[in-house]
Amino acid sequence: MSTSPGQRPDGEYEVRGLAFRDEDRDRKHHDGRDDDGRDDGRGGATREAGPPGSGASAVGAPRVTWQHLTFLPTVLVALLLATWLWFVQADLDTLSRNALSNGQVSKALWQHIELTVISTFFVLIIAIPLGILLTRPRFHRAAPAAMTFANMGQATPAIGLLALLVIWLGIGRRAALIGIIAYAVLPVLSNTIAGLRANDPALMEAARGIGMSPLGVLHRVELPLAVPLILAGVRTALVLNVGTATLATFGGGGGLGVLITTGITSQRMPVLVLGSVLTVALALLVDWLASLAELLLRPRGLETDT
Repeated sequence: MSTSPGQRPDGEYEVRGLAFRDEDRDRKHHDGRDDDGRDDGRGGATREAGPPGSGASAVGAPRVTWQHLTFLPTVLVALLLATWLWFVQADLDTLSRNALSNGQVSKALWQHIELTVISTFFVLIIAIPLGILLTRPRFHRAAPAAMTFANMGQATPAIGLLALLVIWLGIGRRAALIGIIAYAVLPVLSNTIAGLRANDPALMEAARGIGMSPLGVLHRVELPLAVPLILAGVRTALVLNVGTATLATFGGGGGLGVLITTGITSQRMPVLVLGSVLTVALALLVDWLASLAELLLRPRGLETDT
């Protein structure tokens, strides 16, 4: 843009023979806005929305992808199919047939599932409320003692703990369930305490500052922030319960451990392989379902753009 002699460009002025420019005015001119922040109609650059999948849009992205839904089930189907093909051509003697006949396999599998579900239920209603209680100011001094007790439950060999419970309570499912529960409390309890203690104190103070009650802060702020760690502990406990439930057979609790011990004591490989493969498949299935729950139950606000 040309200017006449003696006339300075727009935004430039002279003070005692020196030329100065109004940078703020130039910026507003470039943005196409006037001094009041409104569009002056000069076609300046405008702020546009980000590309799809960024910012708030990324939060709406699907949590569970087709890889999550198909990979592990495909592996499980392949494992079970290979086991069935091997089992069909295996030479079963009379003892093996007796161990696997009359619905013994389905009965042992159902007993194993019952042991896992019941023990996990009691682990959750014991460990999570106890973890919440131990993070409250009134009870936080009892946390070391509770953690020591929980560590003792998992540090004790599972078979030894079960034997002690059988001596105390007698043979039956009750002794097996108590042993499984004691063995799986630690990961849920420790993760609940760690998740609640990891919360930013400034967030708690802000929640109390806007008038939330202590119960409201716990329910609407603390627990949602701790959900990822708590779910990770629950997932670990589930897998532990599936594995520990195989020892319930020594206390008269049934389960897939019956097939495994029968195969070992009678030296019948088909029975041993079937019990072991079903236990591994059940553990993988439970871990897969827990991973999906972990993805679906994670609060949206904790997700980050990738």
